[in-house]
Amino acid sequence: MDALSDLLRVLRFSGGVFLESRFRAPWCVWSQIRPEDCGQPAGAEVVMIGFHYILDGEMQFRVGKEAARTALPGQMILVPHNECHFLGSDVSLPALEARPLVRKANDQEMAQIDHGSGDRVLNHFVCGYLTMAAPRHPVLEALPPVLLADVRGQSCADWAESSFRYAAREHATRRPGSQEILARLSELLFVEAVREHIERLPDDATGWLAALRDPALARALAALHVQPAHPWTTEGLASQACLSRSAFAERFSGKLGMPPMSYLTQWRMLLASRRLRESSETIAQIASTVGYESESTFSRAFAREMGVAPGAWRKCRA
Repeated sequence: MDALSDLLRVLRFSGGVFLESRFRAPWCVWSQIRPEDCGQPAGAEVVMIGFHYILDGEMQFRVGKEAARTALPGQMILVPHNECHFLGSDVSLPALEARPLVRKANDQEMAQIDHGSGDRVLNHFVCGYLTMAAPRHPVLEALPPVLLADVRGQSCADWAESSFRYAAREHATRRPGSQEILARLSELLFVEAVREHIERLPDDATGWLAALRDPALARALAALHVQPAHPWTTEGLASQACLSRSAFAERFSGKLGMPPMSYLTQWRMLLASRRLRESSETIAQIASTVGYESESTFSRAFAREMGVAPGAWRKCRA
């Protein structure tokens, strides 16, 4: 398995579609996902990724003061850090807040926006989310404020188009299993957007995603991810990369912004946080699984990386 797939495997997404939007006139709104949109209590500490899948009509989007970009039918706008973002037929227009325009959902239908006058719908899209419990993750931290996933021409294009249209038309989110299908579809499109972003990175880019484009570093990352409990050293990882110790350490730190052993600790703690959340293993068992012989040593390392002790992490995410 490649290093990107290893890291994405730890994310454990959940998600779905919560809003259908139709705009009938020149328009611009600003929006930001809230925990309650994702079925979470207000103020919940959860990582949220917002998305908008375009069904009909060309539209613009931007985050902050970035230049406006255009999205077409069959494309998905993703906001990896859930920042306030702007959508519209023209995002230079004065922006309304999207939330007051929403007609609340009932037991039979999805929440909706139907805004503007006239018979012709200018833009039609569905809004959704992906959530994850891990507070830190190299993939998310390395992503830009907004991504555009282009489904057109991909093998999943027909599936994506039919699924999102079905959700909008038949309110499929209320049907058994449909939210799970939409979550998996959204996750697939997120992964494709990340892969597209990696392919477009310049040769001199730094960061975790840029490291995947370096064959030597990718080999070392893959080995580290497959065997997290192995007693890795910088020399051992350099051997996997087919580089000298000094050349590997310099290249690794230059691309990822941290020494190899610091990265190893972060990866182990991400794996441990997932096992604490999803398994009934003891803390000692989890410590051994991620390469620590001593529970106390593991607990100290976990608290440094995650901000709380393993037991407290498990309790607050039960």
